[in-house]
Amino acid sequence: MSEPFYITTAIAYPNGKPHIGHAYEAIATDAIARFQRLQGRDVRFVTGTDEHGLKMVQTARAAGRETLEFADEMSSYFRDMCDKLNISYTAFMRTSEERHHQASQALWTAMQERGDLYLDRYEGWYSVRDEAFYDESELVEGEGGVKLSPQGTPVEWTVEETWFFRLSRYQDALLELYAQNPEFIQPESRRNEVLRFVEGGLRDLSVSRTSFDWGVKVPGSPDHVMYVWVDALTTYMSGIGYPDTSGDFARFWPADVHIIGKDIVRFHAVYWPAFLMSAGLPLPKRVFGHGFLLSRGEKMSKSLGNVVDPMELADLFGVDALRYFFLREVSFGQDGSYSAEAIVTRVNADLANSFGNLAQRTLSLIFKNCDAYLPAIRGHADEDAALFQLVGSVVATEIPAHFENLAMSQALESWMKAVFACNAYIDAQAPWALKKTDPERMETVLATLFICIAQLAMAALPIIPEAATKLLDQMGVPESVRNFAQIGSHWYSPLAESDFRIEQPKGLFPRLELDLESGGNP
Repeated sequence: MSEPFYITTAIAYPNGKPHIGHAYEAIATDAIARFQRLQGRDVRFVTGTDEHGLKMVQTARAAGRETLEFADEMSSYFRDMCDKLNISYTAFMRTSEERHHQASQALWTAMQERGDLYLDRYEGWYSVRDEAFYDESELVEGEGGVKLSPQGTPVEWTVEETWFFRLSRYQDALLELYAQNPEFIQPESRRNEVLRFVEGGLRDLSVSRTSFDWGVKVPGSPDHVMYVWVDALTTYMSGIGYPDTSGDFARFWPADVHIIGKDIVRFHAVYWPAFLMSAGLPLPKRVFGHGFLLSRGEKMSKSLGNVVDPMELADLFGVDALRYFFLREVSFGQDGSYSAEAIVTRVNADLANSFGNLAQRTLSLIFKNCDAYLPAIRGHADEDAALFQLVGSVVATEIPAHFENLAMSQALESWMKAVFACNAYIDAQAPWALKKTDPERMETVLATLFICIAQLAMAALPIIPEAATKLLDQMGVPESVRNFAQIGSHWYSPLAESDFRIEQPKGLFPRLELDLESGGNP
């Protein structure tokens, strides 16, 4: 049986339509999931929407809507975004589902049986927008002396009866976790932030609310609903069957990695492992906090008018182009910037001019000069061996190593290195000129390029799945060998002895153009 691998995105809060940050996280997570499948692993990939909390109630009320009706509509936008962007999730969970309520209540009961929950009175600062409690020492001063959260969001003084979780009990256990598993929180900058926070001392955490009733009911306390982050985090387990601890849960838990934004690392690297320790459940292996996407270097906001719908970007530039740009341009874990000009420049340079043109030229020469049959290799020159060695090293060694480190931009740098090598090879060998002078050498050159292009297309499947699949189909490469276990062998050569004929090649990556009338904006 193949080795299991379990990955999640953060569970998106759908009080508004998805923004480009949601799209970026989904694309990155999907690329990792697809890579692991190509490694032969049995993958579970969970995403979804976190629909409870005061913010959802207030947003629905302001729109004159029932909260569940509003949540139904908003959640559908996130599912549509995932489907549009070719996100290969295995479960799309909604926290309003009954099976998720059961999972959250099972986790609560396990923590209560451990003696880690007690009833008391909460007085303190709460940010409705963050759905987070903050200590006085964490607040910052805004304009006019207004108190704000560390994220710059408004806070309000809250007083109500609440259940508390004994977070303070887990300070030493958490510090030991971080010390013994230095890769538990990544990248290093996020780990250092969490260490400083926990070393500063942990206070018990309010984990229920009575001021509204939209949420998961607390077992035995029907006037209380769970703090939204308790049930949101539980989605990672309900998505694979919890509280049933057999089946998928037994096979896939703990998660191999949670992919989240850097602004919610505390919830995932402090609260979540503490809840799981309390419930006697295994901890996730890794929490990775990626950076923010900035529009032309600025944080996106409605007031600046620079918020862009990812669905519009996908329609304008194409899904594969958008996926490629974000994973090539942004070093995963750091903040990154994007603009219409940057997308057009990068996609045209890498996909249209370099890889797309390489594939188009090579397949067109085969179609024209080899009667559309795949050519055979007739002897090897040093140049052929050198290209095979470089491309083979990139696709079989460098790219997998970068993916394992969640370094997709570096993986694509290596990929482009191999693409450039292939372009230099075709220019130097000039197979179009060999037709008359040395037709056997022409066949060898085209066969060498065919093999390398097929390997590069296979390696690009996690990033540009639609275009790479079309190219591999066009080249007659069977699905059974589209994986990293086969990529090092020359499994394409026997195709030259088959009856497969390629069709007239079609361009995979049309050149993008900016809409100058709109100032270069999408």
